[in-house]
Amino acid sequence: MTGMLSVSRQDLVKRRQKLRRHRQVKILTAVWRILATSSIAGGMFWIILGPVWLITTPGQILMRSGNQILPQKTVQRLLQFSYPQSLWRIRPAAIAQSLERQPTIAQAIVKRRLFPPGLNIEIQERLPVAMIQPSSKSNATNCLSNPQAPSKKVTSPAIPCSQNPKGDDINLIDASGNLIPWEKYIAFNPQGKLPALKVLGSPEQYHPYWVLVYQAIRENYLNVMEIDFRDPTNVIFKMELGTVHLGIPVVQLDQKIQRLREMGNLKAKFKSGEIVYIDIQSPDYPLVQLHQ
Repeated sequence: MTGMLSVSRQDLVKRRQKLRRHRQVKILTAVWRILATSSIAGGMFWIILGPVWLITTPGQILMRSGNQILPQKTVQRLLQFSYPQSLWRIRPAAIAQSLERQPTIAQAIVKRRLFPPGLNIEIQERLPVAMIQPSSKSNATNCLSNPQAPSKKVTSPAIPCSQNPKGDDINLIDASGNLIPWEKYIAFNPQGKLPALKVLGSPEQYHPYWVLVYQAIRENYLNVMEIDFRDPTNVIFKMELGTVHLGIPVVQLDQKIQRLREMGNLKAKFKSGEIVYIDIQSPDYPLVQLHQ
């Protein structure tokens, strides 16, 4: 019995020593893993924040609009970065939101570029389709087209009295009804030109039905040179055909536009200046007023 007890105690001592060594190995392994992980993380952190991953000039930012690469001055003006900027601290979503707040930009997609370090930005511009002037500025339109003048003088595309309009005098509007200040548009697109279509009236007044009216004009290929919204009960088109009284634009708009298309042959039946105006407020009973 004594021998058996002696052997058992020796076995227990050996087991305890073995367990102790096993625990020491586990502790050392854990410490080694922590040190290795910390070293790798520190190295990665150093690499990320290192000078190779910095944006130091606007030249590292490639901004495209369609197939056109925007100049660095435009990029710098739009982004207003303070350089240098860490590539990894930049938030692409925040930059995209900032760009989309610009009146000239409809959509922006921003992505980091690793090689070479920088940003790739794709933007979609808001394209103006008409030049607008508020009612208070409408007296300036006399130099564009005079309703009392012969019709041959109003057949040319509407152009501003000044070839260099001021931003507080003229604004632009896109197909969706977004207003674009002229000065913002020309700063973004120095080669931009004023649209041929002119709109009279207050944008707040005709905003609810602008999209409907413009879409109807575009889809039916109507050559409208001017839209007068100053009287919401009688919107007036200036066309090569003559002056057209549309009435309330949201009432029977499709029928009115269809009737106007059908009356396109009037230009061949009457001499220039014979038509005073065309009234299609009641599309079933259009009226053509001629000079007496």
